[in-house]
Amino acid sequence: MFLAAVALTAALAGVARAQESRDSGPRVAANLVSESRNIVPGRPLHLGLLQQIQPGWHAYWSNPGESGLPTTIDWSLPPEFKAGPILWPTPERFTYGPVVGYGYREQVLLPVIVEVPADLRPGASVTLSAHVSWLACSEICVPEEADLSILLSVGTTLEPDPNWIGLFASTRAHTPKPNPFPTVAANSNDELTLRVAMGDATGLRSVMFFPADANVIDDGAPQSVMANSEGLVLTLRRDKASPPPSMLNGVLAFRDMTAGTEGVPGAISISAPIDLVPPNAYAGLGLMTALLLAIAGGIVLNLMPCVLPILSMKVLALVQHSQSAPRAMRLQGMAYTAGVLVSFAIVAVTLIALRAAGTEIGWGFQLQSPLFVTLMIYLLFAVGLNLSGVFTIGGRMSSMGSGLALREGYAGSFFTGVLATVVATPCTAPFMAAAIGYAVTQPWYISFVVLEAVALGLALPYLIVALSPQTRRLLPRPGMWMLRLKQALAFPVYGTAVWLIFVLSQQAGASGVTVALVGLVLLAFAAWLYDAVQLSEGALRNWGIRASTLAIASAFALLYLVDDRDPSSASSTTGGKGLDWQPFSQARLDALRAEGRPIFIDFTAAWCITCQVNERIAFADPEVIKAFADGQVAALKADWTRRDAGITRILEANGRAGVPLYLFYQKAGMRDGQKPPKVLPQVLTAASILREIRED
Repeated sequence: MFLAAVALTAALAGVARAQESRDSGPRVAANLVSESRNIVPGRPLHLGLLQQIQPGWHAYWSNPGESGLPTTIDWSLPPEFKAGPILWPTPERFTYGPVVGYGYREQVLLPVIVEVPADLRPGASVTLSAHVSWLACSEICVPEEADLSILLSVGTTLEPDPNWIGLFASTRAHTPKPNPFPTVAANSNDELTLRVAMGDATGLRSVMFFPADANVIDDGAPQSVMANSEGLVLTLRRDKASPPPSMLNGVLAFRDMTAGTEGVPGAISISAPIDLVPPNAYAGLGLMTALLLAIAGGIVLNLMPCVLPILSMKVLALVQHSQSAPRAMRLQGMAYTAGVLVSFAIVAVTLIALRAAGTEIGWGFQLQSPLFVTLMIYLLFAVGLNLSGVFTIGGRMSSMGSGLALREGYAGSFFTGVLATVVATPCTAPFMAAAIGYAVTQPWYISFVVLEAVALGLALPYLIVALSPQTRRLLPRPGMWMLRLKQALAFPVYGTAVWLIFVLSQQAGASGVTVALVGLVLLAFAAWLYDAVQLSEGALRNWGIRASTLAIASAFALLYLVDDRDPSSASSTTGGKGLDWQPFSQARLDALRAEGRPIFIDFTAAWCITCQVNERIAFADPEVIKAFADGQVAALKADWTRRDAGITRILEANGRAGVPLYLFYQKAGMRDGQKPPKVLPQVLTAASILREIRED
């Protein structure tokens, strides 16, 4: 009687209300709900499975993670009704011990769009039924299921249901949106790298990738996220128990903090083919091979342009000590070697520690600091002044006995080794690149040993001459000519200081260069004054030394004014004349590859002399310029003058820990996105560039 009265009342009111069936299980209560009170023929119907989950329990997403089962809906619909897939809202990540899962807590609506036939008769009623199953988990997991149905009337105008329209709107806001941004994925060294060129992403927080497919990533591994002005870069650990995937599908979730203090949640769907990044050139190296390459690279490093001024000083020192006793000569060589080894050890420890702390840096990182570059300018300028005879150190001590003089000579050899290391470390010589690339991927103790092997190679030629009587006989006899040679050697040292001023101009602009030049004037004044008064007596000498010390202190105080934030700073590493260089970005590379064009990428820095020589000789060749134009080769410039974590990662992925690096993408490699770029030699010629372009 009661049910009949309810039906009669509804009919008299002229409103067909949706009737909901409900299964109140002990852990998850499930309902079928509709965004509208009725069905309109030919218009899609928005239904949803509403799960109300007890505290401490959760249900699962489409990919449940390392354990669990997704919720399923098995529909029983009238003829010509068709139900689409579940439109899964963005899940959350939860961990129980070592197990990671993806799913929902408290309450979730799983929307489904149902196609409605157009020939329904208004006024009729339609029952939609489904068998639903899910897994409810807490400390234990319990499978649950329910048979649900919903009764809706057929009308001519869609009537929203105020009970559920807000919940549907909220769920849509938390459902991943289609991805409008250029996106690429790459597989290298058991890691998947996802790059989304979404523009400025520095305001995004709580970034998390949820894989749509099981056994693609290591769900329990941390996800490395880098947000910069170009977008997001995520590094995910691949599931090593499964073969490498060809696609990376999933949801990228984040919280946009630029929209308010609490941020606005967002998510986009990701579906990107996975490129095969070329395996690192050092991936197959063993320790002994890396050590041999490191020693060979250190030897060749003596001939690199950045070391030539210091090499000249070393030759002069060898001649100066050639008539010393064999024991003293050996100690001179060992002192120089100790200076190289100790200073290399300091660089190695700093590099290893910074990388262990998560900083993405590479070989030559110290010259990416304007402060360090300015200190180097000061040091080299002071060395040049000393070679020119503007000042001498220890004039009063020269008569204090051979023992003290000998100790000073050892100290001089030691610090010559330090200076050689400081100037040499930005360079990457042949053989050395693969060794350092191997070193930075190994445990700290192996990294340290390999980098010290480079130091041994750098010191080895000097050490061999110092230890070998036969080699010492080939050196000329000391004489007055050495004074003129010493003065002449000041000019390549000045030239090195000028080069570093150019580097500083790229990092700190005109203001940074001005500060450095004022500091050089103060150092020159201090050197002149010190030399002028050091043989004087009494108050004149004391006041002169104090004024000289004050000038030096003032020069170093100016370092606080040097930084890399000068807006007038503009990189001039735009390449050789005539080539249309474009700034490198991952988004630009992806766009050019999509166009099918050949691409040449120059990874360079203003402080890399080898890079500058290549740009002004090989890239400036008229035939090279014409070949780039005829072949429609896109030229990209990746400037590493200042620190750039994205460029650092690409260098490492191609077996380099520093610049230069030259990559050439051929046309065939861009069509299928799988062929890796070719790595060109570090020392380029016009012929080597032309050969690559003409073979494409």
